Amino acid sequence: MARTDHRPLVLVVEDEESVAETYALALEEGFETRVAIGGAAGLDAIDDDVDAVLLDRRMPEMHGDDVLAELRERGYDCPVIMATAVGPDLNILEMDFDDYLTKPIDGETLRETVAQHVDREPDERLDEFFELRSKLDVLESEQPQYELADSEEYQELKRRASELRGQLEAEIDDFESVVETHEQIERGS
Repeated sequence: MARTDHRPLVLVVEDEESVAETYALALEEGFETRVAIGGAAGLDAIDDDVDAVLLDRRMPEMHGDDVLAELRERGYDCPVIMATAVGPDLNILEMDFDDYLTKPIDGETLRETVAQHVDREPDERLDEFFELRSKLDVLESEQPQYELADSEEYQELKRRASELRGQLEAEIDDFESVVETHEQIERGS
């Protein structure tokens, strides 16, 4: 079936129908939404029309981590934003998501975060930088410093983010403004 709506399509994958509908309602002004209740339904609902996925991490019948891995295995490279009450752990270092929002999530933060990922020209290095920054920020706010200091993966993540920052600062005249805008969206301000 051909789409008639030309707004970006966001697939909302959530195990609680009321939460999924709340997210869809919050996004309706700027986005078309498709709601799937549960991970298996989310995998059935994904197709090439989807511009971004808003994915709950903890779902009883199929964990969001597994849904994410399956999406990537199937070749879907659209932005995936984890929307979850699950506190991050060092295991997020290995996960291929684009952003991580911790519930409760207000509508403005949700809209701005989704827009940030779908309303701009793709730049793989900039995307990687923001993905790394998102993981670093979440880990640094939730994990004890001594655990991070002992993690080789975390140290490598910091090194790669620093390397990308240097490259992007040299190539993008207003890079600090881009970063500041991204951080304001992340903070919901």
